Amino acid sequence: MFKKILIANRGEIACRVIKTAKLMGIKTVAVYSDADRNALHVKMADEAVHIGPSPANQSYIVIDKIMAAVRQSGAEAVHPGYGFLSENMNFAAALEKEGVVFIGPPSPAIEAMGDKITSKKIAMEAGVSTVPGYMGLIADADEAVKISGQVGYPVMIKASAGGGGKGMRIAWNDAEAREGFQSSKNEAASSFGDDRIFIEKFVTQPRHIEIQVLADKHGNYVYLHERECSIQRRNQKVIEEAPSPFLDEATRKAMGEQACALARAVGYTSAGTVEFIVDGNRNFYFLEMNTRLQVEHPVTELITGVDLVEQMIRVANGEPLSFRQEDLRINGWAMESRLYAEDPYRNFLPSIGRLTRYRPPVEGATETGIVRNDTGVFEGGEISMFYDPMIAKLCTWAPTRTAAIEEMRVALDTFEVEGIGHNLPFCAAVMDHPRFVSGNITTAFIAEEFPDGFQGVSLDAPMLRRVAAASAAMNRVAEIRRTRISGTMDNHQRRVGDDWVVTLQGESHAVRIAADKSGSTVTFPDGESLRVQSDWAPGQSLARLSVDGTPLVLKVGKVPMGFRIRVRGADLKVHVQSPRQAELARLMPEKLPPDTSKFLLCPMPGLVVKINVAEGDEVQEGQALATVEAMKMENILKAERHGVVKAIKATAGASLKVDEVIMEFE
Repeated sequence: MFKKILIANRGEIACRVIKTAKLMGIKTVAVYSDADRNALHVKMADEAVHIGPSPANQSYIVIDKIMAAVRQSGAEAVHPGYGFLSENMNFAAALEKEGVVFIGPPSPAIEAMGDKITSKKIAMEAGVSTVPGYMGLIADADEAVKISGQVGYPVMIKASAGGGGKGMRIAWNDAEAREGFQSSKNEAASSFGDDRIFIEKFVTQPRHIEIQVLADKHGNYVYLHERECSIQRRNQKVIEEAPSPFLDEATRKAMGEQACALARAVGYTSAGTVEFIVDGNRNFYFLEMNTRLQVEHPVTELITGVDLVEQMIRVANGEPLSFRQEDLRINGWAMESRLYAEDPYRNFLPSIGRLTRYRPPVEGATETGIVRNDTGVFEGGEISMFYDPMIAKLCTWAPTRTAAIEEMRVALDTFEVEGIGHNLPFCAAVMDHPRFVSGNITTAFIAEEFPDGFQGVSLDAPMLRRVAAASAAMNRVAEIRRTRISGTMDNHQRRVGDDWVVTLQGESHAVRIAADKSGSTVTFPDGESLRVQSDWAPGQSLARLSVDGTPLVLKVGKVPMGFRIRVRGADLKVHVQSPRQAELARLMPEKLPPDTSKFLLCPMPGLVVKINVAEGDEVQEGQALATVEAMKMENILKAERHGVVKAIKATAGASLKVDEVIMEFE
């Protein structure tokens, strides 16, 4: 077995590989850029090598710099993780030439399957059903428009070397094809160092289901069942699960066998994933093969008990697989929520900054399942603008899908993240969405169910009452604490009342509290009483309560006369006031937000790539005004209405903060 391996990656996947290597007794080498000098993967590894400036195209995807680190460290093998150089055949070939083992497939298989155009041609020759499209390279935007019209809108414009949702656009007309081609090309060049683009038909109402394959160097091929990855936003997966709630055993077997046949056709070894689009009749079409470990691999590990990183290392070491296809059974159900540094209340735009609080749920067995969190950050660490916005993968397992969803709900409520915008509320909203719970999902789920973006969650009446009762009980605890403050006047004693008004989500509830040593009974005007028990104390940011015998986990912050409560995707200001305070509060005027309609504000911290207009220009609704890049994604800012540009406040190349003014209109 290898004595030392280098991980040519960063973030959570580097940490993930290090964990398994340590369990196997293998020493690890991390590589890091300027931005990652204090990163978690650097701290976890046995040794670390600096490889250059912060931008990935000057560090993590420069083959010569990784090779220098390999030589300096004396590593015998390299695990590429995902992204960066993981599907770069030149990197695999460079390692082979150096006599260093690549923990992945052979370079000819990477060349054949890692390139989407070539892989589709091979799949067609092998008799695999593929999505219609143009498999040749596309020279410019004019040709992209012409081909899109021939294939038939809508079309998917894709980077040949792409992955992780980068370099991908859906176009519904000529204008979007022209714009999408250029953006995809730019993103592909900056993310992968390869700007080749191809176009295929976009299948409407599809499910994205993928098959995990594993092959050794002795001719053994197995599939580890499927993953449902249909919950996507901007072609980027957000929620994954295994198995799929849609497949039957016959379709699962057919897809698995076809995936293995495709892998065998190119002499594939190691772990790989064959992605399919599946329609409503369970017809499946080959999309691409990812010749690497997938981001969502933990859900497969949870339902099969197979450590895929360990198997990749053993296969690279020349060992045969220790199990056969018939040994791989589906055990229970697993869910994965990707925690992104993206602000869901700002249309999921990237959010960077310092993690002032980062407290994931406790990993391991729970009373009803398992919680796992693959992460690459820590409290006090910084989320950089230079890399992918994903900072953790929260996974749960339970015997059934319903139970796995409930495990995820509790885990999301327990996960504390402060200092940056993040998508935990959105993931929680998906877990409670009736359509997701039913399993009736497609890749259009987010676009269809959240057409205007994410505006937060409104709790239903029963849940609202539970939160109101919990807030009233917590407020009583806080009030009692306040009566015990030292240094008060001797002739004054503060009494905690029994009657309170709880205001939340636009509703007010007059309640009466009867407390005893074990908890509080909160009674509403209609006579309903809820029993609240908890060991919460003022100042604690997480409250674990029992409301009428049912667990409830709340994230708690202090606001004047109440709390900021976050639960199940809802973000609530809860005011708990005496009846007189509530009466007076109703007389207070409502504060209106400032009018920013005459300004184009930078929606996220980022770099201004281009200003499309000049002072004095007349602009129309939908016209591109500026392009801002953050976390490897280009964001084109468009005019919301007709107007005239009064002043340009920013220039190309400028680094802007969120809400900084880019231009002003008359």
